[in-house]
Amino acid sequence: MTSSPAITASPSPAAPPASPAPSGGPGGPTLTQRVGLWAAIAVLLVIGFMPALPGLPQAGQMMLAILAFAVILWMTEALDYAVSAVVIGALMIVLMAISPVPGKEAAGAMMGTKAALPYALSGFSNSAVVLVAAACFIAAAMTATQLDKRIALQVLSYVPARANHVAMGAILVGFLLSFIVPSATARVACLMPIMLGFLTAFGADRRSKFAALVVITAAQTASVWNIGIKTAAAQNMVAIGFIERQFGQGITWGEWFVAGAPYAAALTFALYFIMTRMLRPEMDHIAGGREAIGQQLSALGPMTARQWKLLGITLVLLGFWATEGVLHDVDTTTSTIVAIALMLMPRVGVMGWKESQKGFPWGTVLLFAVGIAMGSALLKTEAAPWLARLIVDHLGLTHASAFAIFMLLALFLIVIHLGFASATGLASTMIPIIISVLQAVQTPGINAIGLTMLLQFVISIGFILPVNSPQGMLAYGTDTFDIRDYVRTGLVLTAAAVVLLAVFSLTYWPWMGYMTTGG
Repeated sequence: MTSSPAITASPSPAAPPASPAPSGGPGGPTLTQRVGLWAAIAVLLVIGFMPALPGLPQAGQMMLAILAFAVILWMTEALDYAVSAVVIGALMIVLMAISPVPGKEAAGAMMGTKAALPYALSGFSNSAVVLVAAACFIAAAMTATQLDKRIALQVLSYVPARANHVAMGAILVGFLLSFIVPSATARVACLMPIMLGFLTAFGADRRSKFAALVVITAAQTASVWNIGIKTAAAQNMVAIGFIERQFGQGITWGEWFVAGAPYAAALTFALYFIMTRMLRPEMDHIAGGREAIGQQLSALGPMTARQWKLLGITLVLLGFWATEGVLHDVDTTTSTIVAIALMLMPRVGVMGWKESQKGFPWGTVLLFAVGIAMGSALLKTEAAPWLARLIVDHLGLTHASAFAIFMLLALFLIVIHLGFASATGLASTMIPIIISVLQAVQTPGINAIGLTMLLQFVISIGFILPVNSPQGMLAYGTDTFDIRDYVRTGLVLTAAAVVLLAVFSLTYWPWMGYMTTGG
C-alpha cells in the first residue's frame, strides 16, 4: 500500500462483473458467433505452431496464441463468458505443457502439466478475485433486502417533478449506489424497473425522448462512476491484481478516489449537459411524478431490521475502504471479507447461504480468475514484454513524453473497446501489455503504477454501443430508445471524455504525481 497521493512504482519490478454472454439465441449461435469461434481456433493454431518468433520463448508464443484466441472469442461472443474461461484455462495447461521449460529450450525438456497447471490456476489465488466474489455477495444482499431499491426511491422522492430534474435524480442515485453496490450491472438492474415504473405511473410513452433520457442517463452514469470508485466495477480489480503482482504494491480505495473522482465528476456534468440537450424531453413538468415515487416507496413499507443491519454494515465497510492507509492498514479485500462474514451470520446477518446464491454470478468470478491467470502468464512467459517492445519501437514511444504515451494508449483502448462486451475481458487482455509498455519506455521519471491506474480509468469508457457493457444492454432491453439515440449521445460523451482526459493529463494528474515521479 502507498501512503502518499502520488502512486509510484517500486524501483525493482521485474476479468466484470459482466453478465455472461449468450452463445446464441433459441435458434443456436449466430453467424458472427460461428465465424468467431472458427476464426479464434484458426488464429490459435497459426500463432501457436508457426516458426519460432525471434526473441520469444515458445511458452510465450503459446500465450500470444491464447491471447489472440481469447480476444476473438470475447469480441464475437462466440462462447458464453464462463465457458470461454474454462476453455482458456484448459488451453493454457495443454499448450504450456508441450512447451519447453523456459531457459532450457535447447535441452528439449517439456514443462508437462504439473508445471503448467500453476499458470492456469494462479488467478484463483489473487486477492482481487476474492474481492470480486465478495462484491457479488454484497450485490446479492442489496437485492435480497431491496435496500438498493429503497435508497433509489428515497433519493428520487426529493427530486422536483421536472423532466431534467428526473435525469439529475437518476445521476444522483447512480452516484450514491456506486459507493455501496460494487457492480455496475447490479446498480442498473436495480434502477431500470424503478424508472420503468416511474414512466408508467404518470403515463409517459415508453418510446418518448423523456424515457430515453432517463434510461440512457442511468446506464451511462454507472459506467462513469466505475472510473471514480475503485470498488464500483470488477475490471478495476483486474488492474489492481496485475499492479500488485508486477510492482509489489497496491492502490488504496482513497488513492483511487482522489485520482479518479474529480475526472468522473467532471464527466458527470458533461453527461447531464449532453443528455438533456440531445434528448430534450417532450414535457417539462411531470404531473403526478412525485406521487408515483411516493406510491412505490409506500409499497416497500417501513425500513426492515435486515435493511437497517445491511445499511450499517455497508456504511462501516465504506468507512474502512475510505480510510485504508490513513487511519488503519486493513486492506480492502480483508475488510470486505469480514463484512460478508457478518452479513451471513445468524441473527447478526441479513441473509442465509441459499438466499445469497440466487442468481450469484459464479461465471463472472471464474472469468475474472482466468483472465488474471492469462495476464500473469503473459508477463511470466515474456509474451507481454515482447509484444510491448514491438509496440514501443513501432509507435516511437521509447522517449515520448508521459502525456503522449498516455493519450496514444488511451485512444487505442477506447477504439478497441468497441469490439468488447466485457470491460473485464478488455482489462484482462490489455493491462498486462500496458504494464509492459510502460516498463519498456525510457522516459525519465515515468510513473508506471500511476499511468496503469489512469489507463484503467479509460477501460471503463465504453459509451458508444449498448453491447460495450452489461449495463448498456440492460438499458437497451427496456425498449425505451433506438440504438441511434444511444450511439449519437455516446459518441458526444466519448468526445467529451477524451477532451477531459487531455485536460486532466496536462494538469491535475501530473500535479498529483500520477504520470511522472517528478510530479
